[in-house]
Amino acid sequence: MSFREIRPTKTNLLKLQKRLSFAKRGENFLEYKREQLIFQIRKNWKDYLSHRKKLLNEYRNVLINLNKNYKEMGKKNFRLISNVSRIQYKPLVYVSFIKEFGNLVPKIDFELVRKEQLPAYTFENTSHYLDELLILLREVFEDMMILAEKEALILNYAFNFKKINRRINSLKNTIIPNLKSEIKKIKGILEEVERENFVRLKKTKDLIFKKQKAL
Repeated sequence: MSFREIRPTKTNLLKLQKRLSFAKRGENFLEYKREQLIFQIRKNWKDYLSHRKKLLNEYRNVLINLNKNYKEMGKKNFRLISNVSRIQYKPLVYVSFIKEFGNLVPKIDFELVRKEQLPAYTFENTSHYLDELLILLREVFEDMMILAEKEALILNYAFNFKKINRRINSLKNTIIPNLKSEIKKIKGILEEVERENFVRLKKTKDLIFKKQKAL
């Protein structure tokens, strides 16, 4: 029902006043939720930046180590070992969702399943940096998934913040002002009607009094 269709009655006035009270409580609750989201976004943003910096450093170390392997083994031999490892191992990624502060966030798990019992590489013509590279790569993958979880959480918080902000602005700039305006208008009409009724009643009483006096 639009505000223009509401009849100026006491019943409708009470209904509007209840709606206004409910809208104000809703605004206060949403502002409280918004403050919580701001706190969580700031807290997780610092954590995200710290983890991102850590991942970039690990990735830089991987590239340095990879370059060392290329120099000692040559790219051809390195690619051959890499292809053998692809046959031997199968990476599996599991994605599930958990609820944190009312937000669904992904939980990513990584597993490297051994399919074939083949040697990934032999000691002949291989770099001594290779074992170190494998350890570094595993760390990068694990931290990459953790970073993805943190990023998804922040994006969820940001999306909810935007949604709550729109609701608050709608209440503050449209719904509450319209309710107040309609309540004021109906109050004015009802007060005018009461004044008119009072004047009419007074005139009626005066007329009755005059008639009784004339008798």
